[in-house]
Amino acid sequence: MKDSKETETALLRVLTLKDAVGVGLGAIIGAGIFVVTGVAAGVAGPAFILGLIVAGLIAAFNGLSSAQLAAVYPHSGGTYEYGYRLLSPAFGFSAGWMFLISKLSAAGVVAIGFGSYFYQLVPVASPLAISLVAVVLLTTANYFGIKKAGMLNLVIVLFTLVSLLYLVFSGAPAVRGENFQPFAPFGIAGIAESAALLFFAFTGYARIATLAEEVIEPEKTIPRAVIITIVTAIVLYAAVAAVAIGVIGTSRMAGSTSPLQVVAEALATPGIETIVTLGASTAMLGVLLSQILGISRMMLAMGRRNDLPPVFQRVHKSYRVPHLGIFLTGLIILALTLAGSFEFIVRAATFTILLYYSITNMAALKQPRSEQIYGRAIPVLGLAGCLAMSVSLPMHVILSGVGLLLAGFGIRLLFHRIYDR
Repeated sequence: MKDSKETETALLRVLTLKDAVGVGLGAIIGAGIFVVTGVAAGVAGPAFILGLIVAGLIAAFNGLSSAQLAAVYPHSGGTYEYGYRLLSPAFGFSAGWMFLISKLSAAGVVAIGFGSYFYQLVPVASPLAISLVAVVLLTTANYFGIKKAGMLNLVIVLFTLVSLLYLVFSGAPAVRGENFQPFAPFGIAGIAESAALLFFAFTGYARIATLAEEVIEPEKTIPRAVIITIVTAIVLYAAVAAVAIGVIGTSRMAGSTSPLQVVAEALATPGIETIVTLGASTAMLGVLLSQILGISRMMLAMGRRNDLPPVFQRVHKSYRVPHLGIFLTGLIILALTLAGSFEFIVRAATFTILLYYSITNMAALKQPRSEQIYGRAIPVLGLAGCLAMSVSLPMHVILSGVGLLLAGFGIRLLFHRIYDR
């Protein structure tokens, strides 16, 4: 029987396989496919589609490591928990802190992006006002329970998937072979750089593991959800990329901050531009919703170990959600949205999230052989991919990430001095 304290901080296991896949897809299908494909096209030409597949494979290795760990340790916090249990408190805290930094900074950028896209559809207020309203509404949706947030997420994901499939089927007849020539004008180096850029378009699968404490039969559901999510994302992204290249060519894609809208403008299919813009809007909403879900659960896990103030481990008596973490997450995202994107933090976050997944794979390697569902090759390949991409980043980005991590350890020391007495 659970003691009263454990009961007060326990979450409800209500997420099914469908819900978990929805959370994963909502976290993945966002700015990556709608924005980063243009940047990747500029550094690799048509061969960025190979970079996309390489990035998807590395994400799959990392995802399988996450799934293997979550099946044995189905608790909120994901890699934060695995690092603590299998490596050391320093590794665990590093993973949790880097997750918070990267996801909070990304959430502010995504909120701004949603306002810009939705304003094109419904110019009823300024893009900033639309962004702020979206943050408030999604924070509120999270507050009233994980099941309601999961249902809202499924609706959002459905709109996004339909819009992308509509683009693929509309554009397929207009694909021209000559747009794929020359295929790799920048060689292997360009493909490798595009893979590093596109890797971040896949990283949302970890949100499933972060919510493991609220998933029904996590030892079965999480591995299945991760595999379904990543395979779906790879197939969908490859189809969208192939159609985009074939319709407008990579030079036009590289010259745009919204390449899929340029593709839509080149097609005569009824309503295609509006549908793609709507899909971009719902994609941003889905990512933002999943960010609030994941960040608040990470705050819950870190509060349990005094890596953040223990007040964050409290769970709402009626809705069984970490309501204080949700509330603070919403406030921080509102502040970042008002201030605009912090270029320094956003760039550093690219390094910190790669270290986060490196720790995931290290923890999977430390698991007993009896717990290693996929063997040792998967985490070895995942770790090698993460480290290769992290060292390929510019030195100032790496130093910024290290600086943010050291600042986190300073804050952790302060919290432990206060709360460990």
